[in-house]
Amino acid sequence: MQMRPETLKDVVGQQHLIGTNKILSNLVKNKRLFSMILYGKPGIGKTTLAYVLVHELGLRYRMLNATIHKKKDFDIVVEEAKMYGGMVVIMDEIHRLNKDKQDLLLPYLENGYITLIGMTTANPYHKINPAIRSRCQIFELHELEDQDIIKALKQVKKKEVLPHLEIDDEVYKILARMSGGDLRYAYNLLEVAYYATSDFHITKDVIQQINSKPVFFHDKNDDGHYDVLSAFQKSIRGSDVDAALHYLARLIEAEDLDSIYRRMSVIAYEDIGLANPSMGPKVMAAIHAAELVGLPEARIPLAEVVIELALSPKSNTAHLALDEALNDIRIGNTGNVPNHIKTNASEYKYPHDYPNAYVKQQYLPDKIKHKKYYHPKDNSKYEKMLKEVDEKIWKLKTK
Repeated sequence: MQMRPETLKDVVGQQHLIGTNKILSNLVKNKRLFSMILYGKPGIGKTTLAYVLVHELGLRYRMLNATIHKKKDFDIVVEEAKMYGGMVVIMDEIHRLNKDKQDLLLPYLENGYITLIGMTTANPYHKINPAIRSRCQIFELHELEDQDIIKALKQVKKKEVLPHLEIDDEVYKILARMSGGDLRYAYNLLEVAYYATSDFHITKDVIQQINSKPVFFHDKNDDGHYDVLSAFQKSIRGSDVDAALHYLARLIEAEDLDSIYRRMSVIAYEDIGLANPSMGPKVMAAIHAAELVGLPEARIPLAEVVIELALSPKSNTAHLALDEALNDIRIGNTGNVPNHIKTNASEYKYPHDYPNAYVKQQYLPDKIKHKKYYHPKDNSKYEKMLKEVDEKIWKLKTK
């Protein structure tokens, strides 16, 4: 099923990039295109956005895959670019581009013969060669919301791509929930359902027969899947063990183990944190056991670890401390690394050479040398111990 849009106004989601007066829409309006890297999860529109940009601007382009295509394919595209005086190269999996191909492309990126639109699911700041990255603007695509998926799916019927399609309204919601933000997956499931019926009428039952993944409407009152997950985490955070078990039971009944695993992993570090740091490994062990035995027995290790999470002391000091540090970085409240802790600094004092492995020396930049990020609680033995150590060192630092 071909549902790729041809204009920006038909693209769903990504309004931070293609909304009114946003950067990509203004590039199209001003008829200019620069090399860029689009990154984000699968199925959220990276390739679609690349195609729409070249289509709206009427630009000549070629599609390459950094993994599949050989160096000779790149050579051909470079020769075409020289012959036509310029070309857009849309490149999938750009984070896998090897050195030979990079060396071939770089001069033509520099002289303007090639404008690159790279696409990747990996973080380009870590996975893409700096020489390529420095020549591109980087744009992160956001996950699609359910309403984005529903809007796109309704276009299938409107455009008569599947000409005899009849679909119940609730099915749009089901497909959106099942897709997990992956529009390509939603399209594929819709198409399979269409051809798997005798009358092209897609109902909830048809979807459930095709795909064993649970449909996340947990009760007759239509409580949303994400509401149940939210209630699960908030019940644990609030130390209500019975409520936590209730929402765990709903998620187990829906057989949504992946969501349980993800949410418990977050809870162990966001809500329990340094008050009981052993919970992180315990959650991982419970997840491993649940995966090993599968349902229905998976409910047993999950129940045990959820009870312990709910009744454990709580602390959010670690991520609050990091969030405060991140905020300083984002507003420019930083400074140069002190000279004595730079690489191979001769004046660096090695703490292990001093009593208690501590020596007074400055680690933060001058501008924020007295900044305090970590504010420990003392509602558990472990964090109380950390607090005592932290206070002792702080006194030595500020003496």
